[in-house]
Amino acid sequence: MLIQPSTLSRRDAMKAAAWALAAAAIAPKLAFADEKAVAAEIKKLYGDKPMASGKIKLDVPEIAENGLVVPINVEIESPMTEADYVKTVHVFAEGNPLPGVVSYQFTPACGKASAATRMRLAQTQDIICVAEMSNGTLHTAKANIKVTIGGCGG
Repeated sequence: MLIQPSTLSRRDAMKAAAWALAAAAIAPKLAFADEKAVAAEIKKLYGDKPMASGKIKLDVPEIAENGLVVPINVEIESPMTEADYVKTVHVFAEGNPLPGVVSYQFTPACGKASAATRMRLAQTQDIICVAEMSNGTLHTAKANIKVTIGGCGG
């Protein structure tokens, strides 16, 4: 059985080049989330519920040398009992293509409300963390990370 190399006609090659050029021209203009997009996501999840600061320890680097691997550690102060525990935690980024970065769900069985991960950041931006407690109260924390080399196509 012989395998023949595929041959592109000149017309097909020109079409492919035109599509590649169009994609390259559009790619830099793709919308990134901003403060309004993050606020809209939070409003979609929690409406106009008041949010208090405190209870959240958001441990992120002040300067990220590489936006591809930015460590983030979240710890929420809570006794983690059946009567009082952290229910969910959402992390948002104001400069990424999508505002939601990661969400965690906790139960009293977790013992401690903390999580660590790495995320991609396209540019210098604010990171916002929202924690929902079992009684429905919300807590928030915010940190700014300066990115020297972008991780989302930057």
